[in-house]
Amino acid sequence: MKMPYEVPEAKKIRLIVNTDAKNEADDQFAIAHALLTPQFRIAGFIAAHFGTGRSATSMEDSFEEIANVLRIMKLEGQAGVYRGAPSALADEETPVPSAGSELIVREALKDDPAPLFVIFLGPLTDLACAYLQEPRIADRLTAVWIGGGAYPEGGEEFNLRNDVKAANVVFRSPIPLWQVPRNVYKMVRVSLAELAVRVRPHGDIGRYLYDQLVAFNRLPTHGPRWPKGETWQLGDSPAVSLLLDDHEFEFDLTDPPHITDELLYAPGPPAARKIRVYRSVDARFTLEDMYAKLELFNREDGCGTN
Repeated sequence: MKMPYEVPEAKKIRLIVNTDAKNEADDQFAIAHALLTPQFRIAGFIAAHFGTGRSATSMEDSFEEIANVLRIMKLEGQAGVYRGAPSALADEETPVPSAGSELIVREALKDDPAPLFVIFLGPLTDLACAYLQEPRIADRLTAVWIGGGAYPEGGEEFNLRNDVKAANVVFRSPIPLWQVPRNVYKMVRVSLAELAVRVRPHGDIGRYLYDQLVAFNRLPTHGPRWPKGETWQLGDSPAVSLLLDDHEFEFDLTDPPHITDELLYAPGPPAARKIRVYRSVDARFTLEDMYAKLELFNREDGCGTN
């Protein structure tokens, strides 16, 4: 895969993508965006569960969907795909070891000068498991999480709901954490018309990204309020774009809260570090970078592979 520019090796980062890819229809956009970003050295993708409300085999469904996106892009050899924990933690002390948590531990402890980032597009289960398995990873990676309710109160949010215990393990740990809460990740609004023009024309992956989102939008199980009909939020995509530009003036450093069973933020125990909580993300930058990379990847002039 080629781009019309090169990223110096000293500016590249190592990346693990943890994704509940078959939950909805936006993870696929973030997966493709990450694969098309030359600044990333992708160490692997981890399939995350997304509860049992939509599937009894949600982690396996995510595993198959990650592999499917890689096949469509003809990038099967770009990075390995690993299974994460099949369900949420039973308590805050007992990890559920998996190939995914072992990948995080192995990559974090590797002797490599490039910084390691792990982005979480679903629950924090596999990060909590990796930390409980091997606490030494805490100062050897940075986690970026799409999840949690709006500050300061908190509230209902899907990724958090799927493993509150894991979130509390991570919040209580010394792991550097960037949190993109619900009110912020929903800023990445798109219309189906926009995606039809800017995504669907660009090769097999563009057609797949658009068509699978439209198909999800039409499922008869949806209610009248969501999805909205002609719009979507590509809420997982900031986990990619914030690694290209971290929006240094758009976050607060906050004492990590304790999350109650009602998904509210309560004062947490004394913490060794503050967490980065984003107030906003640049939707234009996020989307235009993805659109441009899809177009470049699928040009027929030799820049892309199709």
